[in-house]
Amino acid sequence: MEMPMFIICATIFSLLISANFGQSTSDESNLRLRSPGETLCSRLIKPAGYPCTEHTIQTKDGYLLALQRVSSRNGNLRLQSSSPVLLQHGLFMAGDAWFLDAPEQSLGFILADQGFDVWVGNVRGTFWSYGHVSLSERDKEFWDWSWQELALYDLAAMIHHIYSTTNSKIFAVGHSQGTIMSLAALTQPNIADMVEAAALLCPISYLEHISAPLVLRMVGVHLDQMVQAMGIHQLNFRSQILINLLDSLCDGHFECNDLLTSITGHNCCLNSSHVALFFEYEPHPSSTKNLRHLFQMIRRGTFSQYDYGILKNLRLYGQVEPPAFNLSLIPKSLPIWMGYGGYDALADVKDVEHTLKELQSKPELLYLENYGHIDFLMSVQGKDDVFHHMIAFFRSIEKFTSS
Repeated sequence: MEMPMFIICATIFSLLISANFGQSTSDESNLRLRSPGETLCSRLIKPAGYPCTEHTIQTKDGYLLALQRVSSRNGNLRLQSSSPVLLQHGLFMAGDAWFLDAPEQSLGFILADQGFDVWVGNVRGTFWSYGHVSLSERDKEFWDWSWQELALYDLAAMIHHIYSTTNSKIFAVGHSQGTIMSLAALTQPNIADMVEAAALLCPISYLEHISAPLVLRMVGVHLDQMVQAMGIHQLNFRSQILINLLDSLCDGHFECNDLLTSITGHNCCLNSSHVALFFEYEPHPSSTKNLRHLFQMIRRGTFSQYDYGILKNLRLYGQVEPPAFNLSLIPKSLPIWMGYGGYDALADVKDVEHTLKELQSKPELLYLENYGHIDFLMSVQGKDDVFHHMIAFFRSIEKFTSS
């Protein structure tokens, strides 16, 4: 039997009170996944035999982000024959998400071995990035951002750095939140001009038809607003308070034994070792404000900037409602490829179709009926089912631009 809503809210409230309005000192050890001096290159990429260099870039609002540059294990960066590719991860993930399978199956390694100049993005707040020029991760101001800033500051800075370093337009690849960031950023001419083409895995701009059980439960109890009101600004699901909070949401309400399924929907093609490795590296932290922005999208069916309420909206935006990101502003001439699945409970087919209606162009589409949200990253058949199609799309663009 489903527990009454007020009991759920009371349970969450008591958990938040016990946290003394934020992460306790005992949770600070959970803030970092990496050891001092450890990098994504040293942890995951170089041990697989791939040359990898670390780059640190600064956003306009002072965040220090890590970018990794990866080349083929059979060559070096100077011998890469194809275009630069930026891989942008999803929510509660980081750049490690592209390398969690064997080299022959992981998109980051596959692209490098195909001769692409691979760059790996890590947004603010993730374990592999490096903080801020003046703010500490313990400061609430450090976490005052949503995917809106990730798109217009983080992704913009990554694209500009790669473009200026390579003197070449970029193939932009995103998964999940990485596609929200990409679609929002590409409505800005100064960013779109540096992008050769975009490939979007589980593309999201609208979330009206989301069906993931645990996410809907969080939306239903207004978890985002409660957590924010209680002064928790960082969402770090490796901290004890948020582990307890997930337990309270699951216990007695619905099946949470398969946590991944309850968040993303059914995935057809993962094995147990994949899932174990996934949870070794994920989740990475994000901000409460980011979750609230996403929940605003779910509740209202919009693809808009963050809603601060009438008074602050008027002050910041000059209007009562936050401005929408206008997908028709993405250049019609920009080639787009999209891969999406019938079992994806986050990037629902109806919402993908809504996105397609608003674009000027007609993207090249790959629809896999039995695929779920994480399958597009880590399916045991992903190389043949997904990645070869994406690479063929990139090759067709390269052939066209070089002719």
